[in-house]
Amino acid sequence: MRFARPFFFGIVLASAFFYFTTYRHGLLHPPNWVSHPQHVEITEAAGGESFDTEEQNNIGVYRKNIAAVVNITSKVQAFDFFYGLYSQEGQGSGFVIDKEGHILTNYHVIADAREVWVTLHDRKKYKASIVGTDKAHDLAVLQIKASSLQPMTLGDSTNLQVGQKVYAIGNPFGLAGTLTRGIVSSIRQVQEPDGMVIEDAIQTDAAINPGNSGGPLLNFHGEVIGINTMIASSVGQSAGIGFAIPINTAKAVVNDLVTLGRVRRPALGVRTIPIDPELADELGLAADYGLLIVQAVPGGSADRAGLRGGTERAYLGNTPIMIGGDLMVAIDGDRLESQQNLAQIMNKHRAGDTVKVTIFRGKKQLEVNVVLGEARDQV
Repeated sequence: MRFARPFFFGIVLASAFFYFTTYRHGLLHPPNWVSHPQHVEITEAAGGESFDTEEQNNIGVYRKNIAAVVNITSKVQAFDFFYGLYSQEGQGSGFVIDKEGHILTNYHVIADAREVWVTLHDRKKYKASIVGTDKAHDLAVLQIKASSLQPMTLGDSTNLQVGQKVYAIGNPFGLAGTLTRGIVSSIRQVQEPDGMVIEDAIQTDAAINPGNSGGPLLNFHGEVIGINTMIASSVGQSAGIGFAIPINTAKAVVNDLVTLGRVRRPALGVRTIPIDPELADELGLAADYGLLIVQAVPGGSADRAGLRGGTERAYLGNTPIMIGGDLMVAIDGDRLESQQNLAQIMNKHRAGDTVKVTIFRGKKQLEVNVVLGEARDQV
């Protein structure tokens, strides 16, 4: 212990000497090999920026369409137990579809909105009117009074292929005019959070985030093939699984939305049950697939065309049904195997269209022309 204290003080003195004579000097003064030239020589790229073919297409798609993509802000009234009514804002995207200022977007972007504002790419802001809504397909059409609008070109979503390139333009998290790129990952049926089903939804890995809803999904040529709608994510942002409504679904209803403010959804006016081989054998049907008409709604489209519902009471499990009616196996040549098939076929038509229904009445095959009615008037 007697020698520890002098040894400690020796260490401190040596450290202090090293700091002030060597280490500190080195920090304050660079070593003698550091130079101070009069001019800094750097390596610069020769010529202007050049882009490969793919980059040129990306840029072209963006420049062609960005002026038609809009930011949508909706204001809704919410109620708080302590503070009463207050305003909430939501954001989404949309795109111009004609020079009259009609804008296509998602229904959920403007649902329950008291005010809707549209901001163009040039930062001009307009109050929008809600022209028509289709909650069943999550679609809405707005309109603004603006000049020199550049509408987008609506493509065809019929023959989309898994693997083809797609682009999404929108306003994720309020960041206006954002382009992302990916591929078609799948074509599948998906269910939205509110329970609505999107038939043949386009799944893509192009980054889609909150704020992209209602914006366009484009093909390699810059044509709209879908409307970005939802993401599958546990964290509320892109996880590489986004979904878009096929543009053909929107094209089928947009005229009704603009002219009537609603969709004249078609209906056959029937109640049906799906048939499988086991049930067909049990009932002695002429085909082992199709939809058996349990009831033709009185005065409805099928009833007026002469299609027949069941006349004999039976049970399917514990559910009472009527059997003996016509068995529908195709519409316009498209095979009917489920009620989902029927819904998909109906989505291609409007009220007032005539379809050819192939049926079996007993063992006899018939083709019956049916003029489709409006869904709100029929079951």
